Amino acid sequence: MLSREIEIFRVVMTTGSATKAARLMNLTQPAISQSLRRLEHSAGLALFQRTGGKLQPTPEARVLLAEVERHFVGMEVIEQRLRSLRQFGVGRIRVASFPGIGVGFLPRVLADLTPERERTLVSLQIMGSQDVRKRILSNEAELGVVADDVSTSGIEATLFAHYFGVVALPAGHALARHKRVTPAMLAKYPFIALNPEDSVSLRLDRICRQHGVELRTVVECPFTISQCELVRNKVGIALVNPITACDYLHAGLVFRPFSERLTYTSLTVQPAGQPAPSFIRQMLGAMRKRLEADMLMLSAAMSGGDSVGPLHSFHPLTGAS
Repeated sequence: MLSREIEIFRVVMTTGSATKAARLMNLTQPAISQSLRRLEHSAGLALFQRTGGKLQPTPEARVLLAEVERHFVGMEVIEQRLRSLRQFGVGRIRVASFPGIGVGFLPRVLADLTPERERTLVSLQIMGSQDVRKRILSNEAELGVVADDVSTSGIEATLFAHYFGVVALPAGHALARHKRVTPAMLAKYPFIALNPEDSVSLRLDRICRQHGVELRTVVECPFTISQCELVRNKVGIALVNPITACDYLHAGLVFRPFSERLTYTSLTVQPAGQPAPSFIRQMLGAMRKRLEADMLMLSAAMSGGDSVGPLHSFHPLTGAS
């Protein structure tokens, strides 16, 4: 097959006519028609029905287009990679993270790393923890951040941090008058929960059973950012991780300490057996510093002059909920 004929076929299919394709490619319409006939002859297939001077793609043409598009997407990725290499050399770092860390926290970390980042192209991709693990396993990312309910088989995993849930409330909510919110207080209001299979949701269920209360769940969702948006829209209240809470301090939400310790845990993951690039080592250090600063900021917003207690730990916990 001739690549030029394939390219012309693709343009004809995507524009819908030989006339538009000719104009776009700066060719004559007869040249387009001849190219399509050469492709059909080489393939031994009729790719178009020609009626009234118009081209009607056959089913075979549509199947071929799907394959052609996959080829061109691959070529576009290669071209983008070449542009990146020309601009940054090998200084391109791929980071994949689940939303709880990746949406607001990692952009703040990258802002802290401005001098280093200006010499490095960072590809930051947000996805579920299972997909992050797949990226690391297939060497499609140099650093991943996942929740602790993901298998670490075949990859290198290190504790990033434990952090402890806080109660998210709409502005003016009755619970905002309290310095600390108990499970019994939560049970009085419509509640926005993480999906029931989530490890944090299971831990919260255990806490509620120990206190003899049942939450009035009205919506379940997979991510803390969704919980905060639902609270912001006054659908209910929620227990959320304090990292995402920092993203909403100036978005009309109020946060209060939870009387019990509901633990969230994040791991950093990397491909097994590969030394971490210098930028990744710098980023890991910056993540710890940023988390400490963010937790101090959140504590100050919730304290009202009273001690809130630690909101995070970088060390393994024993007997954690």
